[in-house]
Amino acid sequence: MPHSTAKTPAIGRSQWLIMGLGVLVALGLFTHAAKAEEIQRTITITGQGQVSVKPDLAIVETGVVTQAKTAAEALTANTQAMQAVFDAIKELGIEDRDMRTSQFSVNAIHTRPERGEASRISGYQVSNLVSITLRNLDRVGEVMDRVVSTGSNELRGIRFQVEKPGPLMDGAREDAVKDALRKAKIYVAAAGVALGPVLTINEHGGGGRPQPVFARAMAMEAADVPIAAGEQTLSTSVTLVIGLE
Repeated sequence: MPHSTAKTPAIGRSQWLIMGLGVLVALGLFTHAAKAEEIQRTITITGQGQVSVKPDLAIVETGVVTQAKTAAEALTANTQAMQAVFDAIKELGIEDRDMRTSQFSVNAIHTRPERGEASRISGYQVSNLVSITLRNLDRVGEVMDRVVSTGSNELRGIRFQVEKPGPLMDGAREDAVKDALRKAKIYVAAAGVALGPVLTINEHGGGGRPQPVFARAMAMEAADVPIAAGEQTLSTSVTLVIGLE
């Protein structure tokens, strides 16, 4: 009988290449997973900070509201009264840059409709308001007295704010970072790990809300009004991403 031997198929070059690529891919995935695990060892924490400062600006919003049978009559009356208000403001030494029209409107006044009847226009109302920025807060009462005595019958209110809050915010920013680090130390101590380097710092918002002082529409004898500006709170918050060791 002829002797036959079974031949084992040889592994071709292409198969070796495929196997080698598979090993490299597996090593790459392992390395990527290890790096991902390392990146995930972080803590993200938010801190708040605030400072109290005295406002150095007062914004008074005042003006004239007039009504008449026709729009032209209401507009003429409003223009005359408002011009007197502007003249009074300028006589007080207020610069043009510190005065701006904040609202101007002409609206029809409608009667209340009777049963079965449609409403009709009974007249017109013109509203003209101006915002006055005062850099000397001691003059707020004086300005209010003058504009009311010269024809202003609408006082929307007074807002106090800080002209340049940027440099004053630095103290709040420092406190916000300290607050975030303080919280992070508490968490890592409880978890039995240690803080590493700060990786990122993100600030959220910041600033202070203007303090409003509201008043009714005014048609009265005016006197110097005592106004207290008080203090304004400037606040900010930061989010830190900190590595863990």
